[in-house]
Amino acid sequence: MDAKKLTCLSCGAINRVAGDKVSAGPKCGVCGAKLADGHVAELDPKVLYKAEGNDQLPLVVDFWAPWCGPCRMMAPEFAKAAQALKGNVRFAKINTEQYPAVSQKHGIRGIPLMIVYQNGKEIARQAGAMPAQQIEGFLRAKTGVSA
Repeated sequence: MDAKKLTCLSCGAINRVAGDKVSAGPKCGVCGAKLADGHVAELDPKVLYKAEGNDQLPLVVDFWAPWCGPCRMMAPEFAKAAQALKGNVRFAKINTEQYPAVSQKHGIRGIPLMIVYQNGKEIARQAGAMPAQQIEGFLRAKTGVSA
């Protein structure tokens, strides 16, 4: 079977998961955290850089800040989209106020901003708050994930 590399969004360990097992709830071989459970993971820069450079399953990262009204409005919608695309796309967020160097490194000028990574590169970005259905549509169009 086709194995996929997934970075544990909790501990940063690289895991190999059989392609047909990704939606079955695989766990990290190091810390035991779930790798693709449909939840939004909170990242630190170290894990973000590792995941964006290694993950073969699409990873969408929401760059946000606690003071940002649209960011707070989008958070529950982002979580709904994570559940809807569970096993096909992984979801994470990073606090740009807590980690300002991340914004600089990624050329972020406005938030909320979603960046999609796959196979070691950025494949898409989308600025602005969106409802869950629009997030799902954007991700399906950019990643080729079917409904």
